[in-house]
Parts: sequence; C-alpha cells; structure tokens
Amino acid sequence: MKIQSTAFENNQAIPKKYTCDGDGINPPLNFSDVPQDAQSLTLIVDDPDAPSGIFTHWTVWNIDPKLSEIFENSVPVDATQGNSDAGKIGYIGPCPPSGTHHYFFKLYALDSKIDLPSGSKRSDLEKTMENHIIARAEFVGLYSR
Repeated sequence: MKIQSTAFENNQAIPKKYTCDGDGINPPLNFSDVPQDAQSLTLIVDDPDAPSGIFTHWTVWNIDPKLSEIFENSVPVDATQGNSDAGKIGYIGPCPPSGTHHYFFKLYALDSKIDLPSGSKRSDLEKTMENHIIARAEFVGLYSR
C-alpha cells in the first residue's frame, strides 16, 4: 500500500498553503495498492518533533477503501474526523515553533470499520484499530519556520 501527494514529494517541504502560515488546508493525498480485503482506511497525521511530544494534526477514519485520493481542502464522504491535539475537529496545518519538523501521513487499511463518534481522541482511535490493521503506509513532509 502507498500514500503520496501531488503537492510535494516524500521527505520534501510541505507548501506554505497547507500550513498555519498559509491557508491551513489539507494537502491532496493519493492512495494505491490498498488490499482487496480492506473494509476501511484510517489516516493519522502527526509531528513527532513537537516540543511537547507527538502532536496529532489530523485523524480521519472510515475512509472508503475504494477511494484513491483525498482532495485538497476536503474530507471523504462518510468518513469521520477526530480531534487534533489543538482541540479542534479536522486538519490542523503544520506550525512548528522553530526549526524543521517532520509531518507523518500514516495510512492504515483495516479489516473493519471504526465505531467512534466524530471528535474522538487519537488514543481511542488507536485502541479501536488495534488488531484490525492489515496494511500500512507512510509519507513524510517537512516544514520549517
């Protein structure tokens, strides 16, 4: 399984448009080679370089496994978004206090759907996903201020 973006290459700079210094919208993401038996996809975007530890920028689950992309500034139909570590539902653009930070876009193929309400915490999502992950992929973007 693979995840990538048409807006930037793996381990390259995330364009300003997708950060707190720009429009703060989610970048376009493309998926490929999703397992045939996947029942749903989950996306987690985080920054492990944050001063307080791993900062969650976006969680989205119950993405239709037949989808091959998430469009810029959008959420897939029927998908559910969780709370970011900023306490907001939805995508929070990169906004490092200083230096270069790494933003991990993690895609998981699951053998089931996730039964959690909108606004759930990442920890609840990860507990629910446990033992249901059949494939995973990762893509990294960089941002400096």
